[in-house]
Amino acid sequence: MSKTTTLLVLALAAVLEAGGDALIRAGLRYPAGATRAALFGMGALVLFSYGWTVNAPPWNFGRLLGVYVVLFFAIAQAISSLVFQEPLSRQVLAGGALIVAGGLVIAVG
Repeated sequence: MSKTTTLLVLALAAVLEAGGDALIRAGLRYPAGATRAALFGMGALVLFSYGWTVNAPPWNFGRLLGVYVVLFFAIAQAISSLVFQEPLSRQVLAGGALIVAGGLVIAVG
């Protein structure tokens, strides 16, 4: 698998994981009913899709974990900001910088 394809698969997995989590979170905000059940069902399906996507390729996932964590962090923060209107704090940005630095150490080393 090429590096570009690997990055695309990891980015897709991060979108699926963060998106599935967001669907579950949205479902928790609804009172019991059909909308809540639908959000939970979609969240479960999306999270299963994440699990399949990230585990199907025959790669050494431990080596790619640093890159994946960086992608997941960035996508999760974008969803948090855009969907849930939660502002990025200085602490989140500082921690995110450390996550990116750690991902670079793993990816380059």
